[in-house]
Formats: sequence, structure tokens, C-alpha cells
Amino acid sequence: MAKGSSTRRRRASLELVDAKQAVDLATAQTYSENVFLFVPNLIDGQAARALGQTSKFGAILDMVTDRCTTSCLLCYLSSAYPPYAVFFQFLIALDFSSHYMHMYSSLVTGSTSHKLVTSDVSRILWMYYNDPRTLFFVCAGNELFFVALYLIKWTSRPIGLSFLGNMTYPELMALTSFPIFFLKNVINVVQLWKASKILVGVDLAERAAARAAAIQAEMDEKANGRKS
Repeated sequence: MAKGSSTRRRRASLELVDAKQAVDLATAQTYSENVFLFVPNLIDGQAARALGQTSKFGAILDMVTDRCTTSCLLCYLSSAYPPYAVFFQFLIALDFSSHYMHMYSSLVTGSTSHKLVTSDVSRILWMYYNDPRTLFFVCAGNELFFVALYLIKWTSRPIGLSFLGNMTYPELMALTSFPIFFLKNVINVVQLWKASKILVGVDLAERAAARAAAIQAEMDEKANGRKS
């Protein structure tokens, strides 16, 4: 009961400000508390927590920036490696859809951040989001793999070690970062699936509540009819 009431309070707090009020507040914000100029919005989330400048805008900006930079790189790789263009397009679609669904499912369940994932929802997502070192390592390794593929097109000089043959530095980077890239996309699939289940669960709960309300209304109407 306490958990349900706290969730309702969080939702109520979000509903206190409508879209027009939010725009007016953002327009009238002072320089001393200008969310657009919060230092973490120009850097990353760890700085936000250290400076006490966490914000919904910053959380969304962090995710949008990551998605855009990755997508731009994947668009280049699609043109650089035409036989794998569909694969890179699939990665863009997976990246955007999994993060959008996850963000939306967090909002509709009253979470204050998409990174607040409990282990009973998904252990792999809990480990990914709740350990900053894991989050950084996986994200950096994933991007390193894409950067390596980019550099392969521009570098042909071998490393010069006999046991590596004619392998270049970018090829070695791609080889070593591939497992992390694979892990990151497994996480994206899990994130998409869990978010889908959460949203379906919310739909089912709302439909059940609507049916219960309809039944209760019908019972009340019959009771009132008998009294009259």
C-alpha cells in the first residue's frame, strides 16, 4: 500500500505542471538556475550527481546525445561497408527503440530516472545501470568497436608484430572490442523486451482497473435503484 501511494504521489507531482506551464517556467528561468547551462548537461551524469545538478532535461540530453552520435557513426559505416548496411541500420533501430521504450516505461511507472532499475525487474539491466564503471566500460567498448571499423578504412599499415601478421591497429581494436559490442547489443535486446513487458503490464493493470470501476459503477447504480 505504501509503495502504491508513493507511486501515486510521484505521478501527481509530474501532473502539477502542464506543458504550457513548463514552457513558461523554462523561458523565465534565471541565469543562476538555468537548467540548459547546468555543467553536467555539457559533460555527463556523474558530474550531475557530484554537483547536485541532476535534472530530467540532463537525463534526456544524455541519452539523446549518445543515440545521435552513435547513429551518425553507424550511418557512415553503412556507406563505408555496403554489404553490411542493413546490419548497421538494424543496430540504429535497436538502439533507438530499446532506449525510447525503456525511457517511456520508466516514466509511466513513476521512476525518477531511466537508470533506476531494480534487480527483480532485470538483473543484467540492474548491473548495467547501477554500476557506473560497468556502464562506462560497456558504452566505451561499444563505441570503440565502431570507431575501429571507421579507422580500418583509413589505416593499412600493419602493427609490425610477426605473430599478428598483417593486422593493423584498428583491426586489433575491433577484434578486442567486439565482445563488448556484442554484450551491449544483448543488453539493448533485453532492455527492449523488459520495457515492452512493463508497458504491456501497465496496459493490463489499467484495463483491469477500468473493468473494476465499470463493475463498481454498475453495482452502485443498481444499489441506488433499489433504494429509490
